[in-house]
Amino acid sequence: MKIKGFTSVEQSFFDRSERKMITTKTPYIVVKNFPNLGLLTSLRFLEWVDQNPEGVISLPTGKTPEYFIKWTQYMLSNWDKPQAEKLRKENGLIIPKKPSLGGLHFVQIDEFYPISPKQHNSFYDYVSNFYIKGFELDPSRALLINSDEIPLAEGRHFTEVFPDNSIDLTLRNREPLNKLEALQQKSIFKIDNWCTAYEKKIQAMGGIGFFLGGIGPDGHIAFNTRGSDHNSTTRLTATNFETQAASAGDLGGIEVSRNRLVITIGLGTITHNPDGVSIIFAAGEAKAPVLKDALENGPDNLYPATVLQNQANARFYVTEGAAVQLDDSVEMYYKDGEWTHEKTERAVIDLCQRIDKYAFNLSIADLKSDKYCSMIPELSLDKVKEVIESTKQKIDRGLVKEKDQTFFHTGPHHDDIMLGIFPNIIPQLREKSNQFHFSVLTSGFNAVTNQMMVELLESSLDFISQGQIQMLKYPDFFENGYKFKWDKDVSHYLDKIADNDETGKRRGVCHRIIRAIVDIYRPHSKEELVEQIKKTVEVINNSYNGEKNPADIQKLKGMLREFEEELVWAHYGVKVQNIEHMRLGFYTGDIFTQQPDKKRDVEPILNCLRTLQPTIISLAFDPEGSGPDTHYKVLQAIAEAVRQWSNEKDLSGLRIIGYRNVWFKFHPAEANVFTPVSLNSMAVLDRSFKDCYISQVNASFPSYSFDGPFSYLSQKQWVEQFKLVQLVLGKDFFYENESPKIRATHGMVYHKEMTINEFLKHARELEKSVEGEVL
Repeated sequence: MKIKGFTSVEQSFFDRSERKMITTKTPYIVVKNFPNLGLLTSLRFLEWVDQNPEGVISLPTGKTPEYFIKWTQYMLSNWDKPQAEKLRKENGLIIPKKPSLGGLHFVQIDEFYPISPKQHNSFYDYVSNFYIKGFELDPSRALLINSDEIPLAEGRHFTEVFPDNSIDLTLRNREPLNKLEALQQKSIFKIDNWCTAYEKKIQAMGGIGFFLGGIGPDGHIAFNTRGSDHNSTTRLTATNFETQAASAGDLGGIEVSRNRLVITIGLGTITHNPDGVSIIFAAGEAKAPVLKDALENGPDNLYPATVLQNQANARFYVTEGAAVQLDDSVEMYYKDGEWTHEKTERAVIDLCQRIDKYAFNLSIADLKSDKYCSMIPELSLDKVKEVIESTKQKIDRGLVKEKDQTFFHTGPHHDDIMLGIFPNIIPQLREKSNQFHFSVLTSGFNAVTNQMMVELLESSLDFISQGQIQMLKYPDFFENGYKFKWDKDVSHYLDKIADNDETGKRRGVCHRIIRAIVDIYRPHSKEELVEQIKKTVEVINNSYNGEKNPADIQKLKGMLREFEEELVWAHYGVKVQNIEHMRLGFYTGDIFTQQPDKKRDVEPILNCLRTLQPTIISLAFDPEGSGPDTHYKVLQAIAEAVRQWSNEKDLSGLRIIGYRNVWFKFHPAEANVFTPVSLNSMAVLDRSFKDCYISQVNASFPSYSFDGPFSYLSQKQWVEQFKLVQLVLGKDFFYENESPKIRATHGMVYHKEMTINEFLKHARELEKSVEGEVL
């Protein structure tokens, strides 16, 4: 099918997508995965540059451009090599010669304000390194947002005018209360003038010819958040919670991003050039709702990306997961391939939800009038009964008491396992014949704020000075003694939880912090230990929020997270030795984490499988990188390890539990096991989360969908999932049920159990993410 206006590259990728129609307000192209998204975007960019060698470009920051940058650099560096030539030919990039990027004009999209351009987490630093240097652009043709160069009142620097980096925009409309506020007010107006001048410079170049951007959790484009005027221009502005949550990782926590303003080009800036090419790219199912809003609604300030309907050359490039909620995708799901029971389940459940009617109350007229239920073969009310029965069977599977099983529960980050399938794990832990091993595959240090680490280190110094760390008195502690009794730290902490002793809990954490300090730095005495702690505090205090920590401090933060994980499962008697801390090497704290390496990252998992010989493996089932890209890369590593293990022994009996947590959810038709959740289970989750994950209690890196701890969000999702099941089975199925467990149900956890072949079919092969591989 030929699409009017599509270029050679776009048509090539569209043909491969097997889509038969586009009914959205703006055209879009679907690719299979995150690396392919980068390849499409890169080739389209080079195709445009060939036609516009001195055009104006505006390129994004963040994690989404990872493969756009890598593919562009690969293509330019390997242009004349057979593999690059083959890739261009297969994907429709038919141009006479290698494009030169040196004549392009570059426009920076946005920036936090104020922020030092020297900080690695500034967007100025990002575009300078990845685009100006990385693409060999001409710096003299770049229009950048450098906070140091934006003039303020009296020639002052922003550190003098806004000493706490906080800007009160109400000063635009009220009288200042003191001299500092007067200085700040004058400076705000100067910033406004600078933004106006920035806008005029863009317009003087004819506007942006090639714009590439991501889309935020609220649908924002650049920093034009939900509700932005479609005619907006470059300005200093505040953001909303969703955007602040998404920025928390860049700035070192929500405490910082909540109070940091931004300078952003406007929606009107992006679309000023009517002939401009504007591309929004998005990966993962978590982006599906905002993609649907952006593509299927008419122009609306609530949906910033609908402004692109003003441009004939606007496109959305998305992965299959991101496109899953589009009407076109739903239509394709139902019409392509054979009809399955899963399709029947999805159609019936969605109908119940749409018309707010219990399944057993549906009429044949309801089914026939619904677009997708009407497609069910041999349609009758018996089909609804089949859905009701299959839903009951899923609950029955969630109630099965396993015996003689060896569980290997894995998580990309600390707390992923708990937030994903905690209510499913606990009943199995009580069976003596089962063996349990838990493994967190990354160090997780990014989730610990500098402030938290400093507080714990300073508390450790206090306890040492008070003589309350008795283990320091053991004669061989600094040589070998620190290696022993790590279980005792866990037990001590849990005892203090039981005793409601907050000081005792803090002392228990500090015991582990001190062991970690000795393990990392190897001091030989109490005096050297104290000196090392002080040095570490000084290093952290001298770093800026969001700065990448040195490797030693990363390890220290990671060891705190490891202690937290041990505490959770020790509630149920799991020993520290049964908690595997993988610390996979691809997790480095860099903006683009490395690809999993077979030797460095896959081999430790494979060795663990060989040693433990699990019969059941659980994992975060996020095959497309929705949410943190760590999930995506951990899945690749586990899949490769399982694949290699299958070459050594018969794994036909191996069971894989795929779970999802706060980042995105299963549709009930996708999952085949439903675990009932009682109020007691929710209370235990919340209490143990807050008691054990001490670095997460303040939700410094929250989900954009909830301003609070992840335990609250998990409970919220479990309740929502339960309500869907109630629509199928009815409320009376639960409160009148003969089973006390069912009667006590007020939430539901979904997961998908798979055979090894089913899992590997879903999980993308590790090799396909490296350069030179396309499909």
